[in-house]
Amino acid sequence: MNVAATSSPEGFAAEVVSTNKARCRDCFRCVRYCPVKAIRMHEGQASIDPSRCLACGTCVRQCPQGAKSFRNDVARVRALLAEGGRVLCSVAPSFAAVFPGWKAGRLPSALRRLGFAHVSETGIGAEIVGEYTAQAAAESGSRACICSSCPAVVRYVERYRPELLGALVPVVSPMIAHARWLRQQLGPDVRVVFVGPCVAKKAEAQRPEYQGEVDCVLTFQELSAWLDQESIDLAACEESQFDATAGPLGRTFALEGGCLRAAEDHSEAASARRPLALSGFENICDAFDGLLRPAEPLLLEPLFCPQGCVGGPGMIGEGGIVARRLALLHHAEAAAAQGTTWRTAGALDSSTASFQAPDAAGRPEIDLPRAACRAEFRCLMPPEERDGDENLLRATLERLGKADPADRLDCGACGYASCRDKALAVLRGMAEPEMCLPQMRRLAEQRVDRIIETSPNGIVIVDQQLRILHMNPAFRRFFKCTDTLCGRPISLLMDPEPFERLASGRDDRIEGTVEHSKYGLVCHQIMYTLPHEGQYVGIFVNITHLQTSRRQLDELRAQTIRQARELLQQQMTMAETIAVCLGENTARAEALLDKLMAAAESSGREGGAAGEPVARSERPAAFFPSAPSRTGPAPAVPRPAPALPRPGAFGDGNTGPTV
Repeated sequence: MNVAATSSPEGFAAEVVSTNKARCRDCFRCVRYCPVKAIRMHEGQASIDPSRCLACGTCVRQCPQGAKSFRNDVARVRALLAEGGRVLCSVAPSFAAVFPGWKAGRLPSALRRLGFAHVSETGIGAEIVGEYTAQAAAESGSRACICSSCPAVVRYVERYRPELLGALVPVVSPMIAHARWLRQQLGPDVRVVFVGPCVAKKAEAQRPEYQGEVDCVLTFQELSAWLDQESIDLAACEESQFDATAGPLGRTFALEGGCLRAAEDHSEAASARRPLALSGFENICDAFDGLLRPAEPLLLEPLFCPQGCVGGPGMIGEGGIVARRLALLHHAEAAAAQGTTWRTAGALDSSTASFQAPDAAGRPEIDLPRAACRAEFRCLMPPEERDGDENLLRATLERLGKADPADRLDCGACGYASCRDKALAVLRGMAEPEMCLPQMRRLAEQRVDRIIETSPNGIVIVDQQLRILHMNPAFRRFFKCTDTLCGRPISLLMDPEPFERLASGRDDRIEGTVEHSKYGLVCHQIMYTLPHEGQYVGIFVNITHLQTSRRQLDELRAQTIRQARELLQQQMTMAETIAVCLGENTARAEALLDKLMAAAESSGREGGAAGEPVARSERPAAFFPSAPSRTGPAPAVPRPAPALPRPGAFGDGNTGPTV
């Protein structure tokens, strides 16, 4: 937690309101509701530009994701209390709306339990400011005077309406006036902590001219959370009074017209001006537009928050604005009934930090000098707000697709009131072109149309009567048609049965492969329903070449099998032929061998002198198979080859017959 004050006037709000980028969801709500468009968008993330921020807290209340938060200063207050010095608590008049009824009487005791040495109502400073505002307005030569009690309004004038700086009443806010009064009464070494509903007070306390006046600012939200952390229950606290109590005028300062009522009560000169009280940024802007040449002298009291400080961002409680106003009015009426004002409450004793009764001479001299309440204002307008280059603006509008005034919808979806304001923000680096939702939708539609038009798949859209609404170039090419068929039935091109099934509600999606022989086309078709539009979409993927390739592959496979079978048959035929040839050769060899054997036997008989007749050698069955019939066919299967004869079997040293 950063609790150090920022010394730079341009960066005074940087540490007051911050963004948790992890929670930011790119909804533009903070841009839409920020009264001065101090939100910078970068890569879809919102951040706060401290040179533009008013620290009004509007974005904190409006962010639905809780991504915006204001700085928590409880740790710093604890550190101040731990130092051991006197720490005073200045409580804003709206406390009665946060702690209504009996709770208001017990709040001082609860604050003392937290460690505060002195508890006082800021309404005292409010009455001082009211008196000096009346005097300054009476002395001003300006036709219009603007009360300067609200720090958010003052910062708005300094940054965005510098032409009205002269109309601001040069008086400090009640918080600063009360802090200076407390230091005057109790010593300059005391520490002052302000508690109220305003986030802009945190930024006001950090202004260079107010350094050291208010040491820390807490909202009622922070105070309530702190009491819970310390387990301090108001019901368990005793009822007690503030050490310094404001009167009814000071207690109603948190409502519209509070400063005007105090001014009228303290100065008759203020009645020379027409008092006007208003609240809310839009009402303030409208009033400021007419202040340069007012019809009559005016004293304007603007409060930035609706209904005044009781509608501030740091308020808590279950009741609405009506309940808050009533609670505050009841608290002011109680002071009026007792006749209490800050002037009759008594004088402060700096040694005990408590009031003493006024002496017999009259009311005590505890007034804060007017010089101590004088404020100075200066122009803090960002440089880019002062001048605008129309040529650059036109170029930016053209880049955003808004060159034609007819394209400037001024819808406010981006958060800006007009397309011109959005273009200015883009030119200044505060916004991104992608923030324009209609433009992004139009670009998205163009991308979709481009995808449809360039898709290699045929796409057709038909209505509930199955009439063609749109078809892309691929569809027209597939089905050899033109756009003249738009508005005609889809049945002119194809079988409408799938679309009829969609129209009947039987199916919401149909997918399959269909051959359109009329067009020499085979498509994988996907058809589905657009229920909100009452239309049907058909997507046709051309797979004709895939089907042709599949057929060719099947034919090649069949041809391969056929050729393999032919080769096998040829090999079997060749084997049979070889077997026949072997059989025939074997038969011839057997016949020849028979002749040779017969010749050998005949030669043996003729050459014997007195010997025995030579017996014919018996042929082994395995070597001399039976010769095939001369008239019969050759055997289909060859017989086993005969074994070769042993060497010398023929008696002449030959190994076999000679052919």
